[in-house]
Amino acid sequence: MNHALRWQRSTFSGGGEGNTCVELAAISPHLLGLRESDVPGAVLTTTPAPVTELLRAIASGRFTPRRP
Repeated sequence: MNHALRWQRSTFSGGGEGNTCVELAAISPHLLGLRESDVPGAVLTTTPAPVTELLRAIASGRFTPRRP
């Protein structure tokens, strides 16, 4: 994997040091990389569309458990 990639952490990671983050980097205009900061060598690659839909679903609360 290219170590020159500019990895970005989620703002929900708390900004602290440590390996508790999901990171995202643009590999090319049509390819994104996702990784966990505690395993930086394991990178999942995908196109922007699925990541966009995932972020929209998270923002809409689709994954938030409903309380009885």
